[in-house]
Amino acid sequence: MRKMLLALGCVLFLCGLAAAVDVTLLKFDKDKKTVTVKEGAAESVYKITETTRFLAVDPDGHADTMSYDDAVKGLGSPKAERAMKFGVVVKDGAIMEMKLPARKRR
Repeated sequence: MRKMLLALGCVLFLCGLAAAVDVTLLKFDKDKKTVTVKEGAAESVYKITETTRFLAVDPDGHADTMSYDDAVKGLGSPKAERAMKFGVVVKDGAIMEMKLPARKRR
């Protein structure tokens, strides 16, 4: 009985894990709040929700939280498409956390 409960607990734990990946931005749709990214050879579309956290990570690894409006400025830039690489934590097709590159602190 204990083994079955332990196995069930492990399965439930694994189902709740979110996948963290590094991606390249292909397209950002501000109206639909979707981000099309390239993970390796595959393209994926993820949704930005109200619970999505945005982090600005500088080259030294320091992270600061940023607002949705600040993130939109970077994602909506024409220079960002097909060039911006960033990290995302995804769960059920929605982005839980987005780690965007930032300039070095002074």
